[in-house]
Amino acid sequence: MGIIAWIIIGLVAGWLANVVLGGRGGGLLHNLAVGLVGAIVGGFLFAKLNLHVIPDFWGNLITATIGAVIFLVIWRAIRRA
Repeated sequence: MGIIAWIIIGLVAGWLANVVLGGRGGGLLHNLAVGLVGAIVGGFLFAKLNLHVIPDFWGNLITATIGAVIFLVIWRAIRRA
């Protein structure tokens, strides 16, 4: 998958994670960073749990969004402590 596709997936996944968790919206770069970190977290967790998704745009988006939600939950818990 190309770099442009990863950027688009990162933006959408970061935005979706903020919507799911009721965030105030951190802006374009915030959503991109959360989405890209979420893709790494999601890919790692899916591999460790032996879960397989179809390696297309939608499968990658689902993986990145789930990872971004998990990342934001952990990030917000750390910031509150």
